[in-house]
Amino acid sequence: MIPIKTDSVWRGTADCRNCGIRDMVLFADLNEDDFKLIHAPIDDLGYAPGDILLHMGEAAGSLMTLKAGLVKLVRNMPDGRQRIVRVLRPGDVIGLEAMFAPVYESEAVALTPVSVCRLPVEVIHRLNRETPRLHERLMAKWHQSLKEADAWLADLNFGNARQRLAGLILNMSAHQPEAAEEGLVLLFSREDMGAMLDLKLETVSRTLSAFIREGVMEPLDKQGRHYRILDKGRLLTP
Repeated sequence: MIPIKTDSVWRGTADCRNCGIRDMVLFADLNEDDFKLIHAPIDDLGYAPGDILLHMGEAAGSLMTLKAGLVKLVRNMPDGRQRIVRVLRPGDVIGLEAMFAPVYESEAVALTPVSVCRLPVEVIHRLNRETPRLHERLMAKWHQSLKEADAWLADLNFGNARQRLAGLILNMSAHQPEAAEEGLVLLFSREDMGAMLDLKLETVSRTLSAFIREGVMEPLDKQGRHYRILDKGRLLTP
């Protein structure tokens, strides 16, 4: 975890009130009186790529709102494999199951540099009891998370290896709108992409190489993480 600055942990309401993504997260509908109900500190934390934010199976004592970066949710399968079930982007809630379950159901891992606000679950429970607007917001977030998880699994597990990988690349491009305007996309490691798509590492590498050879996309670094999409139409060709 990236060390936090001393002035980034607060015990008031100013940071939430002035948060740049407030309209996207849980506190969008709260007013000044609602904020007065918050007595526990809310931590503003940063994580580096690969850091674990939440461990699957650990006691669920807090949840996080994602302010910047991308986070993957990973679950251990009965056969011992790990499966990435969803990728979270700014505005999403990490560990939302803490509201309804005693332990976290997935491991949350930073894919890029990440910034989050960590909220003790008891604060949310209190606001939930005393502020109906937050309850409605929580239910909407819960429904949204289920819907997006279903869509994620359906979209990325359809078709052959080429179609799955193309779908992932376009999905990630949609999650990075500023870079997408220039055709840029940041991808995960090939191991991660294989875990997302239920494909072997060799298949992912071979398919990516085919895209590059065909002029569909070009690599921008030696690590194979940054690419420029040159032809979206051909990328979608089976």
